[in-house]
Amino acid sequence: MAHTATDEVRVWLVERTYSDDEQNLIILTYATTDGDQYFRKERALTSFTDARDTTAAVEVEPTNLGNVEDSEQRANYAAEAKRMAEVHEPDDVI
Repeated sequence: MAHTATDEVRVWLVERTYSDDEQNLIILTYATTDGDQYFRKERALTSFTDARDTTAAVEVEPTNLGNVEDSEQRANYAAEAKRMAEVHEPDDVI
């Protein structure tokens, strides 16, 4: 099923963390510029030569977005997403 860009929401990278309980797992968190919604992507690093790029922004289906309930976290996500949007193109490799 083909989707148009208007079906998707652009979210910006706001956090990159490494899992404590699983080795070689990176958790990428992207958020909307208002900080209201987030998208979490887990990536297992299969080797040091794993060449999958992490981009400044991704386009995701609205149904894949979670709501940010904590107001402090929402403010942090909004600030970082806006900063990323100001200094990067969506497809910039981060």
